[in-house]
Amino acid sequence: MSVDRLQRDLGHPFRDPTLLQQALTHRSFGQPNNERLEFLGDSILNCVTSIALFERFGSLREGELSRLRASLVRQEALHRIALQLQLGDCLRLGEGELKSGGFRRPSILADAVEAIFAAVFLDSDFAGAKAVIDRLYAPLLDEVNPKAPSKDPKTALQEWLQGKRLPLPTYTMVEVTGEAHAQEFEVACEVERYKLRTIGRGTSRRIAEQQSAELALAQLRKK
Repeated sequence: MSVDRLQRDLGHPFRDPTLLQQALTHRSFGQPNNERLEFLGDSILNCVTSIALFERFGSLREGELSRLRASLVRQEALHRIALQLQLGDCLRLGEGELKSGGFRRPSILADAVEAIFAAVFLDSDFAGAKAVIDRLYAPLLDEVNPKAPSKDPKTALQEWLQGKRLPLPTYTMVEVTGEAHAQEFEVACEVERYKLRTIGRGTSRRIAEQQSAELALAQLRKK
């Protein structure tokens, strides 16, 4: 079963499986869902990544540590972990979200990862949650470079194209879904010179644009 595999990949067999089930339940499926767990998991993740960065980079100042932490706890990083865990196979979604591809939506996957961290904490303790987060975040922490310039993906993509004297990308709103208080934006980034089109999703247009730019830049760097 997918949930059994997920527990193996997490390295945490749940004593109370209902906690994991709740963490995997989107609000579209019903109650109880993972919204409260997401709130708790976000705080736990911030604490664990703060500890990891504090211990790893002893000479960095508060502002530099905060910048690095922000890069680790943002939606893109959580989405990457969700894909690694194949979390989309385990989510419990309402019929509408299933039809619209909610199991692939970065915001839903990222929220579920945070909820899982909270579920592990409630099922064990802080040390148990920290062990899971440390294991999953090890590859991302290894990639952290404090000396790297802090540029958002849109700026980085723009500078990459300008360096090759190419036209700037265009961003187009593809779709807005969800109710007014919980909208999901889908934005396309197009780089005409390379016939490249990527789709970003997020809880705001800005987040969706940044994600689509990040995906585009990653593909361009491989060319």
